[in-house]
Amino acid sequence: MSQIMAIMVVKPKSLLTRFAAARDGAAAVEFALVATPFLALLFGVLELGLVFMVSTTLDSAVDGASRKIRTGEMQTAGATASTFKTAICDRMAWLGPSCAANLHIDVRTFPKFANIAISDVTTGGAIDDAKTTFVPGGSEAIVLVRVYYEWSLITPMLNQGLENTAGGKRLIASTVTFRNEPFAS
Repeated sequence: MSQIMAIMVVKPKSLLTRFAAARDGAAAVEFALVATPFLALLFGVLELGLVFMVSTTLDSAVDGASRKIRTGEMQTAGATASTFKTAICDRMAWLGPSCAANLHIDVRTFPKFANIAISDVTTGGAIDDAKTTFVPGGSEAIVLVRVYYEWSLITPMLNQGLENTAGGKRLIASTVTFRNEPFAS
C-alpha cells in the first residue's frame, strides 16, 4: 500500500513538472493571447473607418439633394419626403437597400436665420419620426435640412464608445441651412 501512495504522490508532481517544462503548443498559446486584442483593434479601426465614410458620404448626399430644394426643383415637381429620401439614398448607393430603412429626414422653414431653433427628434434614445417634418418652403425661404442615419455597430468594444442611440447604433447626422433661391412657384 505504501508503494501505491508513493506513486500517487510522485505522479502529480511529475505531471506538473512536465506540464511546466513542455514547449509544445507554446506558439499557439502566444498567438491566441496576442491575436485576440489585435483582431479586436483591427475590427475597431475598420468599423470606425466605416462610420467616418458613412458620415462624409451622408454630408455629400445631403448637400447634393438639398440643392434641389434650394433651386425649387423639389417644390415645383411636388416632391414629398419620400422623394427627398430617395434623392439622398441614390447618392449613397453603396449602402444598398438599408439606406431607406435607416435614413430619417427633417426639413423645416424659418422666417429669419436668427429664428432657427433646433428641436430634438429623439424619444427614448431612438429617432421619433412623429417629431420630423418635410416643409421645403417657397421662394427665398430659409430652410433647415437635418438628415439622420442609424448605423449598426458590430465591434463590441466600439459599441461602448460610439453608441448614442438604443439598440447598439450610432446616429450619424448631417445638417444644411440655406435660403432658397428665387423661383416661380
